[in-house]
Amino acid sequence: MSTSSRSTVARSPAGKSRSESKARGWTAKGFENVRVEFERNFAERGEIGAAVSAYWRGEKVVDLWGGRRSPDGNAPWDEDTMVLVNSTTKGVSAMTLAVANARGWIDYEATVARYWPEFAQAGKAAITVRQLLGHEAGLAWLDEKLTIEKLRDLDGIARLLARQTPAWPPGTRHGYHAMTVGLCMQELIRRVDPAHRTLGRFFREEIAEPLGLDFYIGLPPEFPTERLATLVTFSTTRALRALPTTPRPMLLRVLWPWSLLRKSMIGLSADPNDRRYLEVEVPAGNGVGTARAIARLYSAFAGGGSELGVGPETMARITATPIWDESKDVVMGVTSHFSLGFLRPGPGADFGSSPRAFGAPGAGGSFAFADPDARLGYAYVMNKMDYYMVDDPREKALRDAVYRAIAELGERTSPRHERLPREHSALSLTSP
Repeated sequence: MSTSSRSTVARSPAGKSRSESKARGWTAKGFENVRVEFERNFAERGEIGAAVSAYWRGEKVVDLWGGRRSPDGNAPWDEDTMVLVNSTTKGVSAMTLAVANARGWIDYEATVARYWPEFAQAGKAAITVRQLLGHEAGLAWLDEKLTIEKLRDLDGIARLLARQTPAWPPGTRHGYHAMTVGLCMQELIRRVDPAHRTLGRFFREEIAEPLGLDFYIGLPPEFPTERLATLVTFSTTRALRALPTTPRPMLLRVLWPWSLLRKSMIGLSADPNDRRYLEVEVPAGNGVGTARAIARLYSAFAGGGSELGVGPETMARITATPIWDESKDVVMGVTSHFSLGFLRPGPGADFGSSPRAFGAPGAGGSFAFADPDARLGYAYVMNKMDYYMVDDPREKALRDAVYRAIAELGERTSPRHERLPREHSALSLTSP
């Protein structure tokens, strides 16, 4: 395996420090080019601090980190540095519900109201768990604005969700439920868990602790701040520079004050670096952790789920190729495919070696997924938020390097029937 490199900091002509960090950590033999691309992210793609990890066939093959925890200081991004991953949290929450499904607590085809009778209000009685997790419930936003204080009152949030009227007839179309899908997952877990734990606590006790994962949905108050990376959030100036890469339908919806997207964006105004926000549970968007932890969790699912008691039946439901219509996401205006809480491969998001892959991107560039056919769990996290919905150049360069390594190593070491098909190798993941 390769050895770690130390981090250095130089001074720019303007006198401000800029990171010349090289990767620390290691890669297994054959995965050295992932380190090369990780270093290029700092040298050429504007990276500040980041980490990437991959587990292949149950073994860790990539574990890299580097750069700075904060844009304004020289504190290094260390091996145990954790960062907010925004909507990449949705995939972790979806795997939490998958554990509940495997235990027979939740049936994806049942109505939400079967477990949560109050949810049947306002025309929502027939919404199934599958429709909810597929962003088809019409609950893209809430009529009442959320605050950190309100998020602490889970009973109050449940009442708010229950009385919300869908924005469209449930099941007739799909549109991204940025915040509400996670809040609904929260209430489902609270209802079906015999101990009535929150989703964050259930995840911690039943998933994170058994697997040794550094990941939280609801950060403990005593967690040391020095282990947290600071996000470089979106700004008007950076947004203007990103306009050429923003899908036009989404751009129009951002600019139109009455669009569904704009309505969904005003539900919660919180500073992602505010500890108060990180310490409440937002299962759709405030998970904090390491790339290593997320990749390890996806690896458990890519390997069949048995480590967590997830059996073949649940895995078959997760990996089944959904039946898509050709309509676009009515909130974002772009093509997207969600099933059982996960983003799935499709025309707007090409990842994995087959349609059986599943994962979740996060605002700013983070991305993680499981590829059962390649037996791969992968995650990338960072603190400089950029403006790509999927295929952030920093992340995609790393993902492609992982798949090139798998393709090369697989051909040398695997029986023919286990090899990663050439048509699903990294070559299929390099579209512009």
